[in-house]
Amino acid sequence: MRPRMWLLLAAQLAALRGSSVLQQTPAYIMVQTNQMVTLSCQAISSSTTRIYWLRQRQAPSSDSHHEFLAFWDSSKGTVHSEGVEQEKIAVFRDGSWFFLNLMRVKLADSGVYFCMVIGSPSLIFGTGTQLSVVDILPTTAQPTKKSTPKKTVCRLPRPETRKGPLCSPITLSLLVAGVLVLLVSLGVAIHLYCRQRRARLRFVKHLRLYPLEEWSRLDY
Repeated sequence: MRPRMWLLLAAQLAALRGSSVLQQTPAYIMVQTNQMVTLSCQAISSSTTRIYWLRQRQAPSSDSHHEFLAFWDSSKGTVHSEGVEQEKIAVFRDGSWFFLNLMRVKLADSGVYFCMVIGSPSLIFGTGTQLSVVDILPTTAQPTKKSTPKKTVCRLPRPETRKGPLCSPITLSLLVAGVLVLLVSLGVAIHLYCRQRRARLRFVKHLRLYPLEEWSRLDY
């Protein structure tokens, strides 16, 4: 069947896409221009030997159509559609997975890509992968960190540390007693000194009144 006939069939049976028989991942891809992108499609049925890839350039609607790109055959490998740049598209298989490689993508390559198999009696479409090609990839905004307010810690005032020995009541009483003992001793010493002084003064006075000869007489 000619590729143009596939376009007509795809446009008429577009409502059948999204079957659980074909699962496509991821659902959305954004890629920068001139890069390579790989789309994947998993066939639930192990008897699938041929899978077709189609592109829907605009958002799905009643008047949108599918563009046949290429299909993979177990005996022929990749078979391209007419008018498709073959060096840009490659289809290959790995077990139950079928892959579509798009090289050096352009802005015009944006659209929704579907894998498809021929069922009995209808066509079965995959869930679709939306490809968005941009010149510059948007930068991911860094999440703003919320500033956590600092917790105010209430600290109790520390008691002032006193330097030197502590003056306890016992220490004070001992100091007072020591001072009293010193005062008493000083008073006694002063009193004894005064008595000795008065005795010396009397002795000197007697010496003046009575000469030494008289003292010797008095001795006899």
